[in-house]
Amino acid sequence: MSDRYKTPETHSDFRLNKRHYTNSELKNLALRLIDEGEPYEEKIGKFLIDWLKPLAYIEVYTSGSTGEPKKIRLKKQHMINSAIATAKFFELPAGTTALLCLPANYIAGKMMLVRAMILGWDLDSVLPSSSPMDQVFKVYDFSAMTPFQLDNSIARLHLVKKLIIGGGAVSSRLRKMLLESESKIFETYGMTETCSHIAAKRLNPKKKKKEPRPFKLLPNVSIGQDDRGCLIIKAPNVLDEQIITNDVVEIVTYKRFRWKGRIDNVINSGGIKLHPEEIERKLNKILDRRFFITSMPDEALGNKLVLFVEDDFSEETLNNLEKKINSLKSLDKNEKPKKIYLVEKFEETPNGKIHRENTFRSRVD
Repeated sequence: MSDRYKTPETHSDFRLNKRHYTNSELKNLALRLIDEGEPYEEKIGKFLIDWLKPLAYIEVYTSGSTGEPKKIRLKKQHMINSAIATAKFFELPAGTTALLCLPANYIAGKMMLVRAMILGWDLDSVLPSSSPMDQVFKVYDFSAMTPFQLDNSIARLHLVKKLIIGGGAVSSRLRKMLLESESKIFETYGMTETCSHIAAKRLNPKKKKKEPRPFKLLPNVSIGQDDRGCLIIKAPNVLDEQIITNDVVEIVTYKRFRWKGRIDNVINSGGIKLHPEEIERKLNKILDRRFFITSMPDEALGNKLVLFVEDDFSEETLNNLEKKINSLKSLDKNEKPKKIYLVEKFEETPNGKIHRENTFRSRVD
């Protein structure tokens, strides 16, 4: 198969920061952003250059949240197909006004640009900061953020009609804060390899249910499970081959699934298998700081459960945490951490996710 490829011309309705660009004009803009732009604009410029090259693929790095970041190739046609599926699923036609507040060196930022160019969106870009809405003074139809950005944008969410959240878990505390929002807010499931999301679920549905909503698949995606109970993704429009993930799921229907946790995070403590993510979901009800569950070797149990919380150290804080955890009825006795570490600042991956391994090492080694 030839690697040569003619990148489609931009949609006639496409706008980037209020101006329409053809492919040739976009190349000139990209070079200007690389030479003269702010660091975040330089990343936009570099992606646009890659997009306009006569190659069938672009090279991207995975996020690094579940292992070392690795360079992979994504077909441009797959990225276009993903953009079309997003438009159909979220009902985002040509002329949609959108806000880019994620860095363009990762898939989520790249895909916002692809959607705009291919679907004919009116896209504005702002500095990807922890509080992106501070720079916004108009209403947008659509945007994408991380949970951390969402947490810092609650007071201005009315400025985005539809919002997708990816790149990390949305805490129970944050979910509660979203319930009264008039905006439609969705949590997404996906990865770099699938050109961003392949499923989404509403975080603030009008009909309240006790059970958490399952993820619903985007068009042209099907799923299965392997013998470990892990998700298998078949999506010929965005993948050449099926992906066998390490995500343990419960398949609700052929179009819906619930995410339970990662198989490689399972902790065997005293012969009992514990899912850190399920324990974290329970702890979310009582903890308002960033935190995560992991394990460390223990002579009696083999591995013991430990909790890391992003907070300043004090005996009072530790005692309060222990009291809260012990009073949480939904936690089984085996799910209660045997030790709590308070860490002033968590280590992070380049795109702002918690780097669990490095945080653990910084405190325990």
